Amino acid sequence: MSSSSSSSSSQPHIALFPTAGMGHLTPFLRVAAMLTSYDVTVTLITAQPTLSAAESNTIASFFAIYPQIKRLDFHIIPFNSPTPDDPFFIHWEATNRSLHLLHPLISSLSPPLTAIFSDFALATNIIPIADRLQIPTFILLTTSARFLSLMANYPFLTSPEISNNEAKNYIRIPGLTDIPKSSIPPPLLRPGKSLFTSTLASNIVSFSKVKGILLNSFEYFESETITAFNIGEVQSSFPPILPIGPIAPYGLVQGDHSLPWLNEQPAKSVVYISFGSRTAMSKDQIRALGDGLDRSGHRFLWILKGNKVDKEDKEGLEELLSDSFLERTKNKGLVVKGWVSQEDILQNPAVGGFVSHCGWNSVMEAALHGVPMLAWPLHGDQRINAEVVEKSGLGLWEREWGWGGEKLINEQEIGDKVKVLMEDDIFRGKALNVGKEARKAVEKDGGSEKVLAQVINSLNLKGRE
Repeated sequence: MSSSSSSSSSQPHIALFPTAGMGHLTPFLRVAAMLTSYDVTVTLITAQPTLSAAESNTIASFFAIYPQIKRLDFHIIPFNSPTPDDPFFIHWEATNRSLHLLHPLISSLSPPLTAIFSDFALATNIIPIADRLQIPTFILLTTSARFLSLMANYPFLTSPEISNNEAKNYIRIPGLTDIPKSSIPPPLLRPGKSLFTSTLASNIVSFSKVKGILLNSFEYFESETITAFNIGEVQSSFPPILPIGPIAPYGLVQGDHSLPWLNEQPAKSVVYISFGSRTAMSKDQIRALGDGLDRSGHRFLWILKGNKVDKEDKEGLEELLSDSFLERTKNKGLVVKGWVSQEDILQNPAVGGFVSHCGWNSVMEAALHGVPMLAWPLHGDQRINAEVVEKSGLGLWEREWGWGGEKLINEQEIGDKVKVLMEDDIFRGKALNVGKEARKAVEKDGGSEKVLAQVINSLNLKGRE
């Protein structure tokens, strides 16, 4: 065998398999891009059809930028949920129900696979496939280590001690501070009532069987939780928690997504508002938020979304906001419907603050650039993520605003909080320090960079066995 053939045969080949939702797809694309800077063959498994147009467009542009990454389209069997549920969770369920079709597709890949990086929601069904191929499975986690600590103790949430005890206001997590019951996604306290809870329950039991959990976070940001996991205090059966974040963006997608208006604004003068790719507020709350931004007196860039799934998001700005609002704020604010490059926005010198739902990708992007956050969590893991944001010094969180839709937050409250976000120098200094530590983690020989290199090196050694 020639030396070049020998090198090729020992090169790790990693398959990455995300689930539906930009919040899950984005970190997988970023890790795939990171792996191209190592001597690694990469295959991205894409479940087809995608749920949203944003996912489909992003995948297409990603492969245009990285033609060296192999693409494996995995056609899923449609699943008609017997009950109304979140469309993203229905897509997860359809993917899981189709996974028996995956083995023949990946067993014939060349060179043979060395490892699979899976979304947590697919773990239980992916592990037997990887075992048949005699390769390790890693979970690429799309949430915080803090929320993982709740997931690890999920069986306890459904125990009579918790579910029947309304007076118990917190959940005790071994080795860590307690989690307020008010921060736990309500579906988790109602076992068996949603696809999300059934997906979590069926997959968390398999976490002990994976080689490691790749975490889009860094030691400085979540040191207490990462350490508690890795010394076995949170859950003794868990594999190593491997922080590799903040996972760096992989570059611009094709097309012009620049915002010339933003480039014309003074440094640190603009508050950026976005609630992610799968969050929609009521029309009353949208209008109160607009009036609050106006009341704050600060320039703003607002990415507005009317529906959870972009294929359904047909309403124009005039239907969501009043003509008077658009007219009186036209010189100090910009409202955009549609996809933008959040990474470009957060690194723009004009941006001085970020009002966010605290989706984990958004948190890590803000951390990387040291942009202070006003946390406004609406559902899912976001209240627990908001706690991490507050504790780390990256942002502030008004707990009394509750879950999204629980109450209407009025314009005065919103305006007052935006003023604090944009005008408190001590607060801004703490966020800048988080940014410095985040960049240090991902630099050459930084903590997160070393962890990823060690994972790849372990696969290199396996390939030579």
